[in-house]
Amino acid sequence: MPSDSSFDVVSQIDRQEMVNAVDQVTREVSTRYDLKNTGSTVTLEKEAVVLNCDSEFTLKAVRDILIERAAKRGFSNKVFDFGKVEPAAKGTVRQTAKLRQGIDQELGKTITKLMRDKYPKLKAQIQGDAVRVSGSSKDMLQGAIKLLKEQDYVVPLQFNNYR
Repeated sequence: MPSDSSFDVVSQIDRQEMVNAVDQVTREVSTRYDLKNTGSTVTLEKEAVVLNCDSEFTLKAVRDILIERAAKRGFSNKVFDFGKVEPAAKGTVRQTAKLRQGIDQELGKTITKLMRDKYPKLKAQIQGDAVRVSGSSKDMLQGAIKLLKEQDYVVPLQFNNYR
């Protein structure tokens, strides 16, 4: 009997890479001519990135820099869930970008249903915030990865533990 191969579908954020991206943004904001003395700050919290700027115009520029630097570090722009722009102290504005990670139950059910419909010989199981897909054919598993990459989900998907 051939052994089963499998892979996990996850949505994770490499915390250190996010720290590096935020550090790059902070450095660029402090040295760039048009943003130098605006008092703009970018802080990384446990579940979010907080942008503080003096105006909505500079906030948009800092947000664009954040998305660009994160993309260079391998993050999809789906990682950020930008909230609305809020007024803050002393006439400044603040925006919080929640970091999306983990596959919730609804998305897990959607992925398993897609696997059952397209590849009935593969077995997909929800395991916490990941989905394990297993089957005897490695070609089918690679086809399943390709199919999932073509889908447009709200969180970026990674595929690991391919055995």
